[in-house]
Amino acid sequence: MNDQTDAALPGIVPDEVLARLKEAVGPGGWSDDADELAAHVIDERRLFEGATPLLLKPANTAEVSALVSICAESGTPIVPQGGNTGLVGGSVPHDDGSEVLISLRRLDRIREIDTVGNTISVEAGCILADIQAAAVEADRLFPLSLAAEGSCRIGGNLSTNAGGVAVLKYGNTRDLTLGLEVVLPDGRIWDGMRGLRKDNTGYDLKQLFIGAEGTLGIITAAVCKLYPLPRSWVTAFIAVSDVAAGLELLARVRAATGDAVNAFEVLPRDCLDIVLEHGHGHRDPLAEIHDWYVLAEFEAGGDAGLSQDVLTGVLAQATEDGLVADAAIASSEAQRRALWALRESLPEAQKPAGASIKHDVSLPLARIPDFIARAEAATAQAVPGSRSLAFGHLGDGNVHYNVMQPPNARPEEFLEQWPTISRLVHDIAVELGGSISAEHGIGRLKREDLGHYATAVELDLMRSLKRALDPQGIMNPGKVI
Repeated sequence: MNDQTDAALPGIVPDEVLARLKEAVGPGGWSDDADELAAHVIDERRLFEGATPLLLKPANTAEVSALVSICAESGTPIVPQGGNTGLVGGSVPHDDGSEVLISLRRLDRIREIDTVGNTISVEAGCILADIQAAAVEADRLFPLSLAAEGSCRIGGNLSTNAGGVAVLKYGNTRDLTLGLEVVLPDGRIWDGMRGLRKDNTGYDLKQLFIGAEGTLGIITAAVCKLYPLPRSWVTAFIAVSDVAAGLELLARVRAATGDAVNAFEVLPRDCLDIVLEHGHGHRDPLAEIHDWYVLAEFEAGGDAGLSQDVLTGVLAQATEDGLVADAAIASSEAQRRALWALRESLPEAQKPAGASIKHDVSLPLARIPDFIARAEAATAQAVPGSRSLAFGHLGDGNVHYNVMQPPNARPEEFLEQWPTISRLVHDIAVELGGSISAEHGIGRLKREDLGHYATAVELDLMRSLKRALDPQGIMNPGKVI
């Protein structure tokens, strides 16, 4: 695709520009050490590796502004980066060395916690788990939760509109955000750090930058929502007859709990086997092997025993109706954590199990069983001997559909089939009214897919926004569009 973002790449950054950038952040605010750069120029999945002449480490928003102003004046492309835990190559530079990296990791202050308005103001470099812990200290809950929360940064979560396991009740990162502070592509700072629940003064500007993957500006801080801290949860690992049964069970649990379900995850037996084989310290929660499982959790409210009785009643009726085969309900926080570890350790456990071609799709809930059946048939025919892992956030329609390499296949040769396999999977998802990216973003991995599946009107609107806000095309070029 011949767009202005690619055309803007000017070549190697001049020494004069590099010197000005170094001066703007001082001696501790930059690095050109090859060993330090190495960790920043390759993505989490090791699909994309780039190069940069300079890693910039600003300590505050003013320094970010100064850096972007220099880059705007000189036409130097910028790649913003948080924890570099993204899964679509959106936070790594290209390999021509024409882009500078701006890491937000030193912007890691929690600026304010407002327990009256239930908000927390944080800088972009704050680790997600640290924000969660700060909220708990204030007797509040910050509900965004995902497997990488110990290393991902809130700026990246915002820039990709991260989802995670609690979307069913609390929504995506977009739904948890009230205000932003953003450095624009010309270096100006937009201060939108208002923690208002209602603000109808024109366009909702913050929504332009959430999910934009750093292509329209650099998010440096945010005001996010907090919630009352739950006193306890009811958590259960449940064997269901199939995915359709899981969906029926979800409807029953939501009805019985007053729609208090926080999370409702699905995984097949193959996923559990991988975790038990390649993970550490895990145990099978149930005595017998089953084809499909769901991990369900809801807040217990004031009476944990009564809430558990509610779930027990739902499961008893579902068992009688043939939806549920067995279940284990956590009776302690340690058991709850052990059940969640089975789900959250899956991405890491997959790595030693072999190469996989991964997809992050979203479907209307009722179409999920059809999608899984059709995708399994299509990928098995395309790659004989491969096996499919369909797991994820059943409650909000987000399926992580991974195709594992056949036994004894060469990983490099298998991964070369990524475009072909992804087109098969994405075609089915889109045909069923779904999306090719539920929570991971577009980045570099799905850029051509977006160009293929988005309508002409959608692409025109996106390009118009890009041209209006970043006319030089210096903000994370070659990503998204």
